Amino acid sequence: MSDSTKTGRFDLAAIAAALPETAQTLLVDTYLTDREAASARVFRVYRPTPPHYHATCDEYLYVLSGRGTFWMGDAGREAEFGPGELLFFERGTVHALPTLMEEPVVFLSVDTPRRPPSDIVFVDPADGSPETFMARNTPTR
Repeated sequence: MSDSTKTGRFDLAAIAAALPETAQTLLVDTYLTDREAASARVFRVYRPTPPHYHATCDEYLYVLSGRGTFWMGDAGREAEFGPGELLFFERGTVHALPTLMEEPVVFLSVDTPRRPPSDIVFVDPADGSPETFMARNTPTR
C-alpha cells in the first residue's frame, strides 16, 4: 500500500511465489489490504478444506493458480475450478475445497466487510479450528 493507504499496487505473482512450499495449517495468507469495509488477501491452500463458513462477510475468491474442486451451499454441486475463475458466496454459506488436483492452489480473496482471521466455523468442529485453519491464527511459541 502507499504511504497514505488510499491506493495500492500489488504484484500478485510475486506475493503468491513468496508463500511457503508447505504448512502445518490448511492455508497461509498475506494481507494486501485490511480495512473495515473490505480486506484483500492472497492465500495458498495446502490440503483439502472441510465444510465451513464465515459469519461476518461475503467472500470473492479469484483463482490465481492451481486446480481443484469446490462447492458452495450444496456438496452435490461440487465442480472443478482453475485459474481465471471467480467464486463468490455470501456470509453464512457453507463451502469446501475437497480436492486439490494441481498445485499450488492460490487465491486472491476479497472479503466484504473485512473478515477477522478467526472467523472460521467448521460444520463439524472435529474438522478444525481457527488455529488449524490459518497460520496467522496459530500462537507463536
